[in-house]
Amino acid sequence: MSSENDAAGAVTLDRRSGPYGEVVLRRRGPHHEIIANGVFLMDTFDGRSERLLIRAAAGALDPAAAAPAVLIGGLGVGFSLAEAAADPRWGRITVVEHEPAVIEWHTGSTAGRVPAAGPESGAPPLAHLSGAALADRRVSLVEADLLDHLATASYRYDAVCLDIDNGPDWTVTEGNSGLYAPAGLAACRDRLTPGGVLAVWSARPSPAFEAALRTAGFTAVRTEEIPVRRGAPDAVHLAVRPPDGEVEDEPGGEPDRGVGGA
Repeated sequence: MSSENDAAGAVTLDRRSGPYGEVVLRRRGPHHEIIANGVFLMDTFDGRSERLLIRAAAGALDPAAAAPAVLIGGLGVGFSLAEAAADPRWGRITVVEHEPAVIEWHTGSTAGRVPAAGPESGAPPLAHLSGAALADRRVSLVEADLLDHLATASYRYDAVCLDIDNGPDWTVTEGNSGLYAPAGLAACRDRLTPGGVLAVWSARPSPAFEAALRTAGFTAVRTEEIPVRRGAPDAVHLAVRPPDGEVEDEPGGEPDRGVGGA
């Protein structure tokens, strides 16, 4: 993994081109940044909103639910996974990531092996953020298109937590907008247990997406905002799948493929 410097003081640790475009990992001081197709996605400066994504989903579940299963769409820098693994209440924790480079930055291998945790020389660059979580026996890391996983998984989840691109109003990778279209939201809804929670991270609040969630048959739709250093607040959109028999499918056809997180 070679390095290159830029004029702003960031060090490019890795640059890959693949079926979803270009993805770049940069280090700026002690922190890391992920860039996809020239657009900033996330960094390790804060992580509050990525952690809130998981906490808010857990808080919206029935407190009596035993060992609820959670699907995390997008591995990213690992903050959401680490938050889930730190909570003993969760049962099965499945992370679906479509970008092989992101998996390798955490594990050192696209096979998804568990790395030695720690930022020491020779370790994968993001292993110190996710290594302990990936070693948790509840955790499975799956390299797949998220919509394919939603369509083919043999079990339901009590929570589906999505951190894909910059949210429903700002997708970066071709095909990712399909996840937020009617058919994509229906796929999320149908993979949830009755009463299950969909939590969606967004770079800004989206009233239009709230309306789309209601149209897709979700209830208890609300948004939690997280102040950031500058600009509009980050947001976590929350919605609940109603009991069986109370969901009406909306027309929308097959969702576009190309989703998995970055």
